[in-house]
Amino acid sequence: MGSTVWGGFSKDGEAGLAWDWVEVAEGVVAMADPMSLTTNLQLVTSDGQVLPAIAAALHFNQFVRRLPWQDEVSRLLRTA
Repeated sequence: MGSTVWGGFSKDGEAGLAWDWVEVAEGVVAMADPMSLTTNLQLVTSDGQVLPAIAAALHFNQFVRRLPWQDEVSRLLRTA
């Protein structure tokens, strides 16, 4: 088990997203709790309303699913 942090920089500042993961089978990793993400980002609707945390978590999870984080964690576990 462990944690991963993904982040980036822009002219407007830094952004980050972090979550815990577990190895559910040899070489297979998954988010420990998909609703427990840590971030400094806020998502807003097209009319500027801040999305509630539960709604934003669904969008953040879709983003995390598209990141290659599982490949990277698996690679690091094989080299440990």
